[in-house]
Amino acid sequence: MIEQLNAPAWSDQQRATFYYRMAEVQKDEVLGVLLAVFLGSFGLHHFYLRRNGLGILYLIFFWTGIPGFFGLIEAFFMPGRVRRFNAEQAAYIAASLGPAAGNPITVNALPAGGSTCPSCGAATVLGAKFCAHCGTTIAA
Repeated sequence: MIEQLNAPAWSDQQRATFYYRMAEVQKDEVLGVLLAVFLGSFGLHHFYLRRNGLGILYLIFFWTGIPGFFGLIEAFFMPGRVRRFNAEQAAYIAASLGPAAGNPITVNALPAGGSTCPSCGAATVLGAKFCAHCGTTIAA
């Protein structure tokens, strides 16, 4: 997972913190599929991925049977959604840990194609959803 984030120069403490925090938030693909198949009528697969709005919508209309049908169809898409959720969480955790040891990032130096955080003014990477410095959501 860390190799995908291009962070091979992390210190042992940063690496341990990443794995500890990732273990807390990481979701399982098989559980996501099982929730969609067996409890998709109630939208539990959406609550599992912190998509509470859709989960509530499924709960409101579970008596019609339509959410159950959609839950069966969504079971095929759950592995990809879980992988995307895990990747977003990994990117957020990696960004919150700061730069790799021995590779300080100055606030004024912008990465190629990056911008600045509207809240703290720190440099952000192109495509980042959160500021690595303060954690503020960055508008797309």
